[in-house]
Amino acid sequence: MRNLRLAIVGFGKIATTRHVPAIAATSGVVLVATADPKAKSPDVPSFASLEDLLRDGPEIDAVTLCTPPQVRSAQARLALEAKKHVMLEKPPGATVSEIAPLQAVAKAAGKSLFATWHSRFAPAVEPARELLAGRTIKHVTIIWKEDVRVWHPGQDWIFAAGGFGVFDPGINALSILTRILPRPVFVTGASLGFPANREAPIVVEMDMADATGLPIKVEFDFRQTPPQTWDIRIETDRGPLVLSGGGAKMSDGGKGVVDAMKEEYPALYRRFVDLAATGESDVDLAPLQIVADAFLLGRRHTVEAFEF
Repeated sequence: MRNLRLAIVGFGKIATTRHVPAIAATSGVVLVATADPKAKSPDVPSFASLEDLLRDGPEIDAVTLCTPPQVRSAQARLALEAKKHVMLEKPPGATVSEIAPLQAVAKAAGKSLFATWHSRFAPAVEPARELLAGRTIKHVTIIWKEDVRVWHPGQDWIFAAGGFGVFDPGINALSILTRILPRPVFVTGASLGFPANREAPIVVEMDMADATGLPIKVEFDFRQTPPQTWDIRIETDRGPLVLSGGGAKMSDGGKGVVDAMKEEYPALYRRFVDLAATGESDVDLAPLQIVADAFLLGRRHTVEAFEF
């Protein structure tokens, strides 16, 4: 079977450090072009925009959109209407409601739309899901704190309206949570701290629950200096289950169960290759819906101005 010929649109840090190596490590897919108004690939033809790529570039079968979420919907529609499979980096868009029309376009085109949640492919996630299915869960605590200057250096878009702010990394935790818990969860309250000079939050505290009243406490912070913290602690009737390192590690009652290097992005591309072979789509909006609800319910307060 011929390789899936793929182009990356938005050739920033996440594309160069995660997507390019993952594509190289995955059979069935090959990178043939990139599109970005500033950054160029040293290895494949580069174009200033998706429009230029589709008009003047090599033949492609699919695109991965690594652009900021504010512009992703229009780009996804353009690619789908050009009969290309589309992978969306997380979050899949700037709003929840803009995704359903894209699903309709993908279906009409007979092409795959893949809204990715890379943290769900971390090695401890499925083992945790299986263990929790047989336990009574008493309480969940999420502490997700990292340094925006390390992970998004100088990227002002992340603090613009629609840029998600600290929810950009925080949604990774929510994607894991909505995968491993046995019941849907929802927001009951939130406090959102916006820098005085920014339009998206830099710190968030959030309360959540499920239909049984399971208490879930969440803390997100984009001002953390190293070491970074990406932990989910779940108290159960058989002791605590802890996922750390963003899902790379899991301990069960103090016993090490999973401790592995992340293979999230190669797993994403294996999934994308399989989807493209059948024309099926994979779109789960539960993590994005939680973020939207946090903005709806959250109390906004102002914190110290932030500069990169």
